[in-house]
Amino acid sequence: MGVHQNITANKFPRQGEWLDTDVEVCFHYNTNTKFRGKIIRDDMEEPNRMIIQLEDGRVVLSTECQYSSIQSDEK
Repeated sequence: MGVHQNITANKFPRQGEWLDTDVEVCFHYNTNTKFRGKIIRDDMEEPNRMIIQLEDGRVVLSTECQYSSIQSDEK
């Protein structure tokens, strides 16, 4: 558990332009196994987290995977 000055019941870090972006995700640079996901958090202030929710419901930090945006013609 913890406390952060930028996160309260009524305050959240300012979000960046990657928020709600569809992405392709892989792990350990293994591009043979990719997953679709969506950026659900893109902090532009501390604590500076980016969180991705995969289509199967799992949630990962951007620091735990490799990701790239999916172009609209790939959707």
